[in-house]
Parts: sequence; C-alpha cells; structure tokens
Amino acid sequence: MITCHIESFEDCLPKLKEILPLHYEELALNKDKVPLDPQYGVYLQREREGGLLFVTLRNQGNIVGYFIGFIAPGLHYQTCLTCTMDIFYVHPDYRGVSAGLKLFNFVENHLKFRGVQRLFVGSKMHKDASWLFQKLGYEPVETYFSAWLGD
Repeated sequence: MITCHIESFEDCLPKLKEILPLHYEELALNKDKVPLDPQYGVYLQREREGGLLFVTLRNQGNIVGYFIGFIAPGLHYQTCLTCTMDIFYVHPDYRGVSAGLKLFNFVENHLKFRGVQRLFVGSKMHKDASWLFQKLGYEPVETYFSAWLGD
C-alpha cells in the first residue's frame, strides 16, 4: 500500500541520495555539462528554520517518491504564505496507479493545515506532468525557458 509521510529531510537524506540519481537521469537537462551536486546544506538549513516541506511516498516502507517545497511569505506578496515546489518525483514503477495524485493531495492538505495560502508547482516540458496538475484543478500561470550560457 502506498502511503504519504511528512518526514525529516535530514533523517531521510542517506536514502534520498540513493534515489536522486534516478530522478536526475530521467529529468535533468544538460547532464553533459551539469552534474548532480545538490546544496544539501541549504536544504538542511531551511529545514532547521521550518521553511522546508519534505513529503515521502512509501510502499512497504521504501521511498518510491517525494515532494520537496519551500515555505515562506511571497517575495512580492509578503502577506501570502506560499509553498514553492523545488522538486517532486514518483518512481516509474509507481506511476499510473494514482501515486502522484495521492502525493499532491497529501501535500495540499498539509499545507492548508500549516496555513499556507498558495502553492506553486511545475513540470518539465520534456517529461510533462501537467496532466497531474490539471487533474488536481491547478491553473497554469507561467512558462519558464532555459538557455545554456556556458562554454
């Protein structure tokens, strides 16, 4: 049975380090130029300050997905407590069985409990998950573009 949990990023970091390469291989752009090298210290600091939400998706105790978001007043709207998604991932073996819906419904409910008023999420264009957010009733609000400026 697939379950969702609020967990400590710090406590789950060793297991997360095992899964992140799968996430990176599937979704990262410019892998030939940009290696996977997270600033774990920033995540840990944000967690200590209460500004990081880490939700795991588990099957029989094993992490099969996760959501990481940052919670803070909006930079342009300081009276609006906002969660901005950093990343989310559902292992391919658990897609198509409503695991993503379960994850985001759980995230939403927890954020409401914490008094968060707005949630921003995103989807990679080359591995589009917009259908998930549309199914949840989210509105598209912005499109990001990227340009490699390195050598």
